[in-house]
Amino acid sequence: MSKVRIALAAYKFINNDIEYNIGKIEKVLKEAAGKADLVCFGETFLQGFDSLNWNYEHDKEVAISLHSETMNRIAALTVTYKTDLLLGYVELCGEDLYSSCVVIESGKVLHNYRRISKGWKEPIAGEHYKEGTETKEFLYKGEKLNIALCGDLWDFPERFKTDGTLIWPIYVNFDKKGLGEYEHEYAEQADLAAKEAYIINSLSDDPVSIGGAFYVKEGKIANRIPYETEGILI
Repeated sequence: MSKVRIALAAYKFINNDIEYNIGKIEKVLKEAAGKADLVCFGETFLQGFDSLNWNYEHDKEVAISLHSETMNRIAALTVTYKTDLLLGYVELCGEDLYSSCVVIESGKVLHNYRRISKGWKEPIAGEHYKEGTETKEFLYKGEKLNIALCGDLWDFPERFKTDGTLIWPIYVNFDKKGLGEYEHEYAEQADLAAKEAYIINSLSDDPVSIGGAFYVKEGKIANRIPYETEGILI
């Protein structure tokens, strides 16, 4: 088992309400301080998974850059609460948009990953909505971590193989019965890449997502947060 203390934050976001979502991030960092090294949120938690409307002029205002004032403000929270952060967000890089995941350690960006699978966007998305090309492990406090975002691990499981720890932020808005039926398939899919994995799903009201977070060991769910519940799994 990883010696790094990882916290999975299954919390509700509101689409296009960054202030509300940052409030949740700060709340969790405060609660996890002293209990966890790294707090992990779900895919595109910062803006909300359905924050984009596929009109580029609108969406480029929703996205933020890695070095924006908003990201700097979030990074400062990791210093205040002495707790690091893994956060999904819609990234603006130049003129292009990505579904990305940033790891912030002690106020500084340690790693930024861009989703490589296309399922985050609608078919009408234009040329500025892009996927990343790289998957690579990185060291956090001396331990190897790897990140996959939602459909990545279904489309390209072989690209995420690691003998370290896999962190898999997702956004899945099946109904309760449907997600319950599929959760073990997610655990088995994670096992194709890593023997130890963490899956985080956010809650939302529109559309309805009932959340959930799982610690997966050798393809089996070893610990979890109940559905329809905001909470932290450490």
